[in-house]
Amino acid sequence: MSASVAIIDYGSGNLKSAAKAFERAAKGLNTPPAIRVTADPDAVRAAERIILPGVGAFGDCSAGLLAVDGMREALEERVVKDGVPFMGICVGMQLMADTGREKGDHAGFSWIPGAVELIEPSDPALKIPHMGWNTLTFAMPHPIFDGITDGPNGLHAYFVHSYQLKASDPETVLATADYGTPITAAVGCDNMVGTQFHPEKSQKLGQILIENFLRWQP
Repeated sequence: MSASVAIIDYGSGNLKSAAKAFERAAKGLNTPPAIRVTADPDAVRAAERIILPGVGAFGDCSAGLLAVDGMREALEERVVKDGVPFMGICVGMQLMADTGREKGDHAGFSWIPGAVELIEPSDPALKIPHMGWNTLTFAMPHPIFDGITDGPNGLHAYFVHSYQLKASDPETVLATADYGTPITAAVGCDNMVGTQFHPEKSQKLGQILIENFLRWQP
């Protein structure tokens, strides 16, 4: 039986585009894993890698995940206890924080210490939501960035969000993007990574990053 990658379906996420992007990237591996979109906690427990997408408000995504019986427990078991590689995307990344402060305070997973707060660019001409293409600035090396160039002439990532994860520990911030102020673009700790941008929509950068994640052995 081939290794599997579970993309969690909890009613919030670009599941089709995410699945297609991971399937394309998997073809570049010597032994391509099976990519499965699933709402079954047992399938998540059986997976060797886990992806948590998310689109919308933090509180709605949190409630949707908790409404899937046993899913939160399966995530804690596999990601925290067993240490399988995990990637959160957009609000899926934000849920890794302690708290989300969109329309009230909502509890997150507390995997990355910090809070998800409204972006406040210094230039009033910059609109919220932050939507479009930005280059990245790497805060530190990480295997998911292998082969990706950052800086003003680097590859571009696609963002669409109004809130960002403000990490309490700067060492958990892997990359930032500039939107009138540095905003958190990627976070990581141990076997966990998260991207505020959408790798499944980020063309070349996204495909390289996804393939790197599928190869990553934390």
